[in-house]
Amino acid sequence: MYADPEDLALIKEAAQRRGIPEAEIIREGIHLAAMANRVWDDPLDWPTFDGSGETASSEEVTATVAGGAADR
Repeated sequence: MYADPEDLALIKEAAQRRGIPEAEIIREGIHLAAMANRVWDDPLDWPTFDGSGETASSEEVTATVAGGAADR
């Protein structure tokens, strides 16, 4: 792999500051890059909500959350 000297210097500084090996930061960066470019086989199952599509007011949100907490 190739890395710019400036990036390696930043990694070295961050590792020293955090007290961890440089390799740990590099592994974390590779993992983040891999996950950011992952293609999922199954579509995400996002929840849907009934409503008018209008933005709820602060009072409506507070009442709904309080009502849900009271149901527990």
